[in-house]
Amino acid sequence: MNGSTIRELHMMEDLDAVSLLYADIWGSQPGSSPISAEVMRALSHAGNYVAGAYEDGRLVGASVAFFGEPIGTSLHSHITGAVVGRGVGLALKTHQRQWALAHRLRRITWTFDPLIRRNAYFNLTKLGARPEEYLTSFYGAMDDTINGGDESDRVLAAWDLTAPFPPEAVELPAGAAHSLRNHEGRPETAATGAETVLIDLPDDIEALRLADPGAARAWRLAVRETLGGLLAEGARVIGFHERRRYVVQRTTTHV
Repeated sequence: MNGSTIRELHMMEDLDAVSLLYADIWGSQPGSSPISAEVMRALSHAGNYVAGAYEDGRLVGASVAFFGEPIGTSLHSHITGAVVGRGVGLALKTHQRQWALAHRLRRITWTFDPLIRRNAYFNLTKLGARPEEYLTSFYGAMDDTINGGDESDRVLAAWDLTAPFPPEAVELPAGAAHSLRNHEGRPETAATGAETVLIDLPDDIEALRLADPGAARAWRLAVRETLGGLLAEGARVIGFHERRRYVVQRTTTHV
């Protein structure tokens, strides 16, 4: 980001601006921002992470995180929002990482919608975070523009701050097989006993929710069944292939 700065925020006028920015990004109803200035004020005052990104004095992104379990080792990043396509999100996460390391923390966790390809690519490939748990309807019903009309399934991602950044390209091992394939825009599931399982995502789930809610619902259930089922079995997501599919490694048991 050219001419940008990121700083921690404490004053109500700054936090009011963050709340309004979040409402604009999420398309929330007036007065229904994803997080209020008052809550951010309390979190900031208690020593948690609240930061804003500015370009030429204009707020273009913000992130809010608080200490999590295990205490003393982990930060939970509750919400990060930024103007799309300007590198603001990466700059915020980099700043958050430096803040966490300065506080002697070893990992950052957050939740994200597993159906949104750009978020999965950013989290897994650009940062090196890894999904650890599938959370069905985590936030209950949501009525903002991004999530409206869909269930709020999330995956809990964990970013190991002590690990090296992974390579961008994921090499698929021989025998990798699809459990969920994008077939002409619709989800197509298949049973497979492969050790490495591939789970495709729709091209644009947010647009699909508006154009074809039935298809969006089918994708939600298919990803819940495949990715959620594998994570529940103890499988590990090891990468995101070609910006469109999860690569999942089953746990092998040696007798």
